[in-house]
Amino acid sequence: MKKSLGAKTILYPTPVLIVGTYDKEGKPNVMTAAWGGICCSEPPCVTISLRKATYSYSNIQEQKAYTINIPSENYVKESDYFGMVSGKTNDKFKASGLNAVKSSLVNAPYIKEFPMILECKLLHSFEIGLHTQFIGEIIDVKVNEELIDENGHADIEKIKPIIFSPGIRKYYGLGGFLGNAFSIGKIFCN
Repeated sequence: MKKSLGAKTILYPTPVLIVGTYDKEGKPNVMTAAWGGICCSEPPCVTISLRKATYSYSNIQEQKAYTINIPSENYVKESDYFGMVSGKTNDKFKASGLNAVKSSLVNAPYIKEFPMILECKLLHSFEIGLHTQFIGEIIDVKVNEELIDENGHADIEKIKPIIFSPGIRKYYGLGGFLGNAFSIGKIFCN
């Protein structure tokens, strides 16, 4: 029997996304966001939802661009820190020792040390309630070469992205391979 938990912001898995932006003076900033994911195939788009109170919110409004940085498990502490303090009063790159790289495609920085980056130009924003949803067209995806498989795809088991459990506020890694999509379910097709 299932038990009702009520209306809560729980969805598994919840990705840990590090949003990269520039402020008006060109200072790089990053913040951790969990409310986001792919939202369109053509054009390829990703969405993030931020509160107006965040520094990144005004940066995205100003620059019309952002990056999504996918941290590996090795950067869980830095990823947590990026969500704990504001870029208005803290230089998160200096504190973490990580390096900002200027995207050549959009006006936003990305994190050199993180294995996977999505460079996005802002297409739409929607006021939802407490959060504003930003939809960005993915202009390019960059992945460290050693993390790309023989077919030219990003290897999730090598990238080792972090997932977040919002209800209990804990971070996790991914489990192992279970089967090929659009294949293992064929046993039910007639």
